[in-house]
Amino acid sequence: MALAPDPVSAVADPMTPTASRVLGRRRESPNVWTLEIDAAGLPAPTPGQFCMLTVFGVGESAISVSGLRTRPARLVHTIRAVGPTSRALAALRPGAAVGLRGPFGAGWPMVAAEGRDVVILAGGLGLAPLRPVLRGLVARRARYGRISLFYGTRSPADILYRRELERLREWLDLDIEVTVDHAGPEWRGHVGVVTNLLSRATLDPGRSIAFVCGPEIMMRFAVAALKDAGLADADIHLSLERNMRCAVGHCGHCQLGPVFVCRDGPVFSYDRVAALLGRKEL
Repeated sequence: MALAPDPVSAVADPMTPTASRVLGRRRESPNVWTLEIDAAGLPAPTPGQFCMLTVFGVGESAISVSGLRTRPARLVHTIRAVGPTSRALAALRPGAAVGLRGPFGAGWPMVAAEGRDVVILAGGLGLAPLRPVLRGLVARRARYGRISLFYGTRSPADILYRRELERLREWLDLDIEVTVDHAGPEWRGHVGVVTNLLSRATLDPGRSIAFVCGPEIMMRFAVAALKDAGLADADIHLSLERNMRCAVGHCGHCQLGPVFVCRDGPVFSYDRVAALLGRKEL
């Protein structure tokens, strides 16, 4: 006689979504929305991890954690509506059902950053998985040296977390610079690629660590600029995006040479993946 599955084991199955609810929703830019999802009973994520979000009857998508609220427990996810599943996720209203698996993956090396200058380079939606890093650095400000954020996006209308960035800019010991690809005459900030901002910065490569996330072409140029500034490959960390489906390294969709982005990443030190990123067939 077959035994019934143990309820605790069934809940702990990483492939089984937990039924949850959307608690909040706000618009960040024309096609980007941030959802707050009930995370009661789920493990707290570390900065850089991701969750699998399910719209029942539509599909499932890997979305980076962009924040965590503890009272009550809420996961924050910022989503660009570009495909069927992401559009369905972004359209969910407070009270709607959503499936939740996770958190998964290896996050940003926050402990290794202690006592060092931290350089954050974000492109477009790449600011979302770096937002928990920035908030963590500010919350434990005394543990870190100089903190610099260089953020590039397409236009002023596409800037994520605008009010939060404006508040953080008021901290006298945080360097926050934003640039856009194009803008009208009302924009008085920087125009150009984000690596241009880095070229103006004063970096001490011997005591700096860099966190980078954005489109792959942006990350390639960012790495080149950081290396030109003197940072070692091991001190440059990237969050990679591949087609993650199972989230636990079983399906192989996110395989990059010998590593699985979902299981071994999504955050990698550049010295670990430099040779892989340079091979077009991967």
